[in-house]
Amino acid sequence: MSSLWTPGGEHPVEPEPSTADPTGTQPDEALSPEEREQAEAMAREMAAVQEQIASAPAAVVVANHLMGFYELAAIHLSQQPPNLTEASVAIDALGAVVEKLPGRLGEAESTMRDALHQIRLAYVSVEKAARDADPGGAAEAPEDDDAGS
Repeated sequence: MSSLWTPGGEHPVEPEPSTADPTGTQPDEALSPEEREQAEAMAREMAAVQEQIASAPAAVVVANHLMGFYELAAIHLSQQPPNLTEASVAIDALGAVVEKLPGRLGEAESTMRDALHQIRLAYVSVEKAARDADPGGAAEAPEDDDAGS
């Protein structure tokens, strides 16, 4: 038995009976044969994906994610108006990983370094254009960012 503390004292709490398990899913016996088959197929599919990821070198998987950061930054820079704050988060994340793992990103390392350099140049260019287009300062770059470095 559990209890709940309140300013007025401790009160016993009885768990409510439930047909769902703690994850919110139904127990197997409550599933129809079709639902059970779908759940088993999903579990097999997830296991196959996990196996595929586990068999790939970590550097390849990391490089794939880094390209996602690059693309995310490019998307934010291409918005009208550009979203410099969000772009800088993606650029800084890309830079943090690339600069923290020298010599460990395998064949993709030089590509990742080039991508980081290019997206930083793009950021500086877009930020300058936004500043020039809005001399009043509405399109300011984030104050605490490393995106342009």
